[in-house]
Amino acid sequence: MEVKAKAKFIRMSPTKIRLVTNLIKKMPVAEALNQLRFINKLASGPVAKLIKSAIANAEHNFELAKDNLFIKELTVDQGPTLKRSMPRAHGRATPIRKKTSHINLILGEIKASAAVKAKKQAIAAPIKLETQPKKEAEVKLKTAAEAEIAEPKTEGIKEKGQAIIDPRMQGRRGHTKIEGGAKGFAARMFRRKSG
Repeated sequence: MEVKAKAKFIRMSPTKIRLVTNLIKKMPVAEALNQLRFINKLASGPVAKLIKSAIANAEHNFELAKDNLFIKELTVDQGPTLKRSMPRAHGRATPIRKKTSHINLILGEIKASAAVKAKKQAIAAPIKLETQPKKEAEVKLKTAAEAEIAEPKTEGIKEKGQAIIDPRMQGRRGHTKIEGGAKGFAARMFRRKSG
């Protein structure tokens, strides 16, 4: 039984992560986590987190024992490179390549156990909104008084010739009309580029 886990877009170069992953390949999981605890490299953090994730996958999805797992494959691939620039002397800029990496982990069993199918969560059947019975509060009939309040009275309003007022255009934020194109006295006298 193989259990897979991935960590993608880790902001560290693949060569630096490979220094850590090469030390723990083919190790039992508990021993690898113990080894990572004492490696003085920044890459040991994401690798340990990935191993713990793979263990959780094995225990939850396949019901495998933690003691029976070992690191079967551990590969580090290069992800996309973030290109940035660093300012240098005399107004120049030199490129910086911030590399990212993808770590792929496959755990295997030391002693093969009975094949267990992965758990699949039961998906509930979709609920059709049209067939649901309406609640009594929604079906409640309006009385004559409620009907009068709900319906707006349109007796005294003329339908044609009324101006439509948009409330968004009113107030401080509304567009103000700029009347006339004449410049003021100050603009004529104190020009920016005059000598």
